[in-house]
Amino acid sequence: MYHTWMRFFTPSPLHHRLGLVCLGVGLQHGTLPTVGPRTLDHHVAVVINAGSGWFAGPDGRRVPVTAPSLIWLTPGTPHHYGADPVTGWDESFVDFTGPATTTYTELGYIEPDRPLVPLSDTAAPRAAVGRMVRAARRGNPLLEVETGAAVHELLVALRRARADVSPDGDPVLQALARDAFQPFSVAEHAARHGMTPAELRTAVRRGAGCSPKDYLLTIRLGRAKELLATGDLPVAAVARRVGYDDPAYFSRLFARRVGMAPVRFREQQGRSVPGGWSDRVPDPEHPPTIIP
Repeated sequence: MYHTWMRFFTPSPLHHRLGLVCLGVGLQHGTLPTVGPRTLDHHVAVVINAGSGWFAGPDGRRVPVTAPSLIWLTPGTPHHYGADPVTGWDESFVDFTGPATTTYTELGYIEPDRPLVPLSDTAAPRAAVGRMVRAARRGNPLLEVETGAAVHELLVALRRARADVSPDGDPVLQALARDAFQPFSVAEHAARHGMTPAELRTAVRRGAGCSPKDYLLTIRLGRAKELLATGDLPVAAVARRVGYDDPAYFSRLFARRVGMAPVRFREQQGRSVPGGWSDRVPDPEHPPTIIP
């Protein structure tokens, strides 16, 4: 016996321009019928929440699937899978497409060469799927935008839930973030971790989807923006604070990446913050009470 619930959608060309659109969502459990062999023209994330089964890719070789797991179905790739015929499994699936799938693949969130991904937990992915399910009510005028936004959320949740990712984050990325404002080259960062530059590039690409240089630059520019927006330090001092001894180079780098010079950014975003910016993150679920 099995239970199946699913909905399918046809987003307009305008919605496709948002980057990602949801083509369908489904919840199934039990001894489900076998899927395939087939080939699709879009992406599908199949999240196995409980139970076990099998999956076969283009070579036809069956490999076991044990929950919690993710099965990636990518465009043009033959696949075939099914739940255990005796015990079955609990499954959530999301069909999606859009130009942003290319970027998510480059960042490592979608892995065409790794169709079966062990997960540590499926709570967050299930929450994202749940938002699509609730949006799928008949006559919802926000359907395409709500479900498309939830696909972005799902991809992030699946990336975070991978079993090979520590709940506390990648230690290499943590160390790079800690030392981001030191004037070290990529080679020097690698040496501090007992790695070659190539090994560091591989580790950062796997963990953050970018090069070490871009990862460090993102952290440095984020801090530089905070200093420019909330203080009156000269640009040269801000540059030194974030690891650049040459203020002219920092200004060129900032302008190229941000789209405006540091002084222009301060003019637009600067605000007086007596006592400095707080490092304590407010709880959005319980904001402070404002007494009129």
